[in-house]
Amino acid sequence: MAVSILDSTPPSASQAEDRSAYRAVTLFPVLVLVAGILGYVFAGPISGGAGLITPLLGVIMFGMGLTLTLPDFALVLRRPLPVLLGVGAQYVVMPLVGLLVVTVLRLPDEIAAGVILVGCVPGGTASNVVAYLARADTALSVTMTSVSTLLAPVLTPLLTLWLVGERLPVDGWGMARTIVVIVLVPVVLGLLVRLLLPRLVRRVLPAMPWFSVLVICVVVAIVVSLSADRLVEAGLLVTAAVILHNLLGLGIGYGIGRVTGVGERSARTMAIEVGMQNSGLASGLAATFFTPVAALPGAVFSVWHNLSGATLAGWFRRRDARAAAQPRA
Repeated sequence: MAVSILDSTPPSASQAEDRSAYRAVTLFPVLVLVAGILGYVFAGPISGGAGLITPLLGVIMFGMGLTLTLPDFALVLRRPLPVLLGVGAQYVVMPLVGLLVVTVLRLPDEIAAGVILVGCVPGGTASNVVAYLARADTALSVTMTSVSTLLAPVLTPLLTLWLVGERLPVDGWGMARTIVVIVLVPVVLGLLVRLLLPRLVRRVLPAMPWFSVLVICVVVAIVVSLSADRLVEAGLLVTAAVILHNLLGLGIGYGIGRVTGVGERSARTMAIEVGMQNSGLASGLAATFFTPVAALPGAVFSVWHNLSGATLAGWFRRRDARAAAQPRA
């Protein structure tokens, strides 16, 4: 759900974009939660769609590619420090925080693998909307999401093999090939389609966030249906792990931004990019390479990180309003 908001946008258009983005990021967790409930209630028939998880993830990533442009990557050359810090923090902080969470909570191996995998995947495109709502650096957010996604075929399998290998067998090469097929290839194809057919893509872009939400909901429903028999037993433990993982990621990401002196807007962006993951991809990979139970953390993360992201964005905006209302010396 990447967004591209120009500073020169007229106030009325900006407010309309603001409302649309806010609706998308607040309704998303509600829709995903409904999809999860349907997956649990109708587990039998929905579980028959297990084979659709991989192609559906490819569709989501193709949609992400359609939202990208070459200038999104040019920021790496113009402002390399915040991009490198943010992407580096994401692939260091979230995997290690995931390992810390599963160790402290003493999670079973299946759930632990799913939590750690959530930390090893790239950033999610919903983070771009949250960055916009938080008055962070949206261009930086899009660039960090794009770069982390392109690095995923290498870093996600390596990190998963390192951190999960002692708990469950990990097919590192198989995971790398799968990520290339369902992430790298669709994203590049989407980017090429936008370059070749810009007018057509501009017409469909307004519908892309909602289309992505719909497809993610289908993936979550299937993931939940595959582990419905263990959901009640594991649900509370998974939820606690997901909330702790996400909140630590948001806090540490913001702290790294402030300590390294990249500025308030970039620090907000780093918080959001580090804390918000491509949880749909994590669910799909967990269901493919581990077990249906291992896919539950990704499904729960899909609901929670949008709620926490929207809440954080609202807090940043209120803080800005209070600062603007204070008389200047």
